Amino acid sequence: MSRDDRVPVHVLLNGAERTLDVQMHDSLLDALREAGLVGAKRACETSDCGACAVLLDGKLVNSCSTLALQAEGRRIETIEALGRREALHPLQEAFLAHAAVQCGFCIPGMILTMHALLERRPDASLAEIRDALTLCRCTGYTKPIAAVLEYQRALLAARGATASPDGSTEAP
Repeated sequence: MSRDDRVPVHVLLNGAERTLDVQMHDSLLDALREAGLVGAKRACETSDCGACAVLLDGKLVNSCSTLALQAEGRRIETIEALGRREALHPLQEAFLAHAAVQCGFCIPGMILTMHALLERRPDASLAEIRDALTLCRCTGYTKPIAAVLEYQRALLAARGATASPDGSTEAP
């Protein structure tokens, strides 16, 4: 098979069955961008920054270092699935309310990363939240962290728990 041969990859992409036509060496990021999804960004290409974050079967992965072929038969969720312009996700709303967006380049990866963390561990500590945040060159992280903590409080309240200042949870 030559490098120019394309291979169909069947996925569930943001809730819709899709076939991605990829080359053997294409990254998942390449395939997503070719499919018209631009939320995941090309930045470091070494899995260090998180700007290319997507969910693969519910697990956060860096799409720049995941081969598109590895997505065969799997579920992919991108930032585009989290909310729409007319109906933002509450985490996206918290980022807006806290003016947590600087240039905006890394924000999709940051929001998807925080969403994945808090879905898995709604009681994540402040240290865990800070450790999981994707890299950003233009923010001091104060506003994004405030936005995440606001969303976390709302999420925990909806589940009947509260967050302590250290990030631990307390049942009602």
